[in-house]
Amino acid sequence: MASNTSAPRKPLRDVSSNANISTPIANTTGKPASKTTNKRKATEEPREEIDIDDDRCQMVDISCDRVRTKIRNFINSGEMKVGEFQKAIDVTSTSYRNFMGQNGPYKGSASSVYVNAFAFFKHRELNGIKEPKKKVKKEDEKKATDVSGVKLDGEDEQEVPVYETCDEVRKKIRAYLTDPSVTQTGFCKEISKTYGGDKNVSSAVLKAFLGKKGPVAGNTSAAFYASYVFFEKIRIRDGKPKSKFREEMEKIYNGSNPSNDRGLGMSVKDKLDGPFWCRAGESPHIDKYGRVEFN
Repeated sequence: MASNTSAPRKPLRDVSSNANISTPIANTTGKPASKTTNKRKATEEPREEIDIDDDRCQMVDISCDRVRTKIRNFINSGEMKVGEFQKAIDVTSTSYRNFMGQNGPYKGSASSVYVNAFAFFKHRELNGIKEPKKKVKKEDEKKATDVSGVKLDGEDEQEVPVYETCDEVRKKIRAYLTDPSVTQTGFCKEISKTYGGDKNVSSAVLKAFLGKKGPVAGNTSAAFYASYVFFEKIRIRDGKPKSKFREEMEKIYNGSNPSNDRGLGMSVKDKLDGPFWCRAGESPHIDKYGRVEFN
């Protein structure tokens, strides 16, 4: 993929010592160094740090979605906060928010976030810095994801009415995965329990759902229904009230919506994002509640 190199990129700012590599490079494995590697041979040359302006850092060769994934994984690891990362790659919060809010391999290809974030991660890679992983204690994750004390109507039949849009559930998932006490693997394992062993919500299924955009985009995904049930249980467990949007959804999907084969809630069985049959001159539009209107 070609990168935007029409204007010189501003140098990235240093906000973390992790972005600077000393010579020689320190042990980043977390394991004690073996005795055979404690001493450097007299003839061994010290490793030279690769500069951020190296051509390999400037030629973007991965998609926008892949860069977004790298950013989310990096932030979720806790190595930097969002504001610190924005300073490190020298972009504004608005540019960052716009880029991260897009979906698609080429969506955001003209953004400075795309180019600068790629350079940031490639620079770390070339200098031997491994991608950070979120460190989570099993007991902490088990406590955070435990909703076994909550039972919902229709749960056994996998018929819990859904009163959130796909976009709202995606927001909740992304926010939840920033919790330092949970992992994506643990989350997938927990929401899979919704199906009682009938289905497994894998990381690939979750990733595919998160990669979509739109109120009803992904409404038949197992990740959508299972995540909704999980977050509804957490809301009840924690004693939190329903949001205004949730209450509006309950009024809209009260059983009178002809597009829902079950009656209550948004359908999770039939795809709601098209295609649509239209009269000549009409164009379909899906509002923020997932309702189809024709203009």
